[in-house]
Amino acid sequence: MLGIEVCDLPAGALLSAYCREGTYTDCFVTEIERQVSLQDYVAAFYSTTLFKAERQVLKWAVAKPSTDEQVRALAQAKTEQFAAWQVEDRRDDQILLSDYRGRTRSWLMCQNTSTDAQAGTRLLFGSAVVGAQSDRANGGTLGAVFNLVLPFHQLYARALLVSARQHLIRQQD
Repeated sequence: MLGIEVCDLPAGALLSAYCREGTYTDCFVTEIERQVSLQDYVAAFYSTTLFKAERQVLKWAVAKPSTDEQVRALAQAKTEQFAAWQVEDRRDDQILLSDYRGRTRSWLMCQNTSTDAQAGTRLLFGSAVVGAQSDRANGGTLGAVFNLVLPFHQLYARALLVSARQHLIRQQD
């Protein structure tokens, strides 16, 4: 999908802590021909039209509203809370968020790929879905419903990354 590829988590990825039995993790990557900071990437990702639709769903479905001002505060590390997520960990090049129930993680990372001849950044987006504690204790899996929605999740993850990249490209113009 438009330059989005599945990849392994890079060394040092905060999401790596969730690569274990009973947990689903994924990682998608794209590149942009300019330098992008984590702050710019986070702001772009969570303010795309596609993600704003998800923010509306969260507002009505679980009473977790959010604003563009809160997106900017998250991007600038001025808040640890955004909509249905709490910052679990943050580094200069990546951020890991946990949903309010502790069942999913969202992770964003920027890797500078610039050379003397060309500016560039690799944008990574991944997620983890963690089984309920009772399921994990019994060695359980995530279940049939998760397996049914997994293809949609993977398509949506790619679409979110495409949207973020396009948002960043438009900002550059």
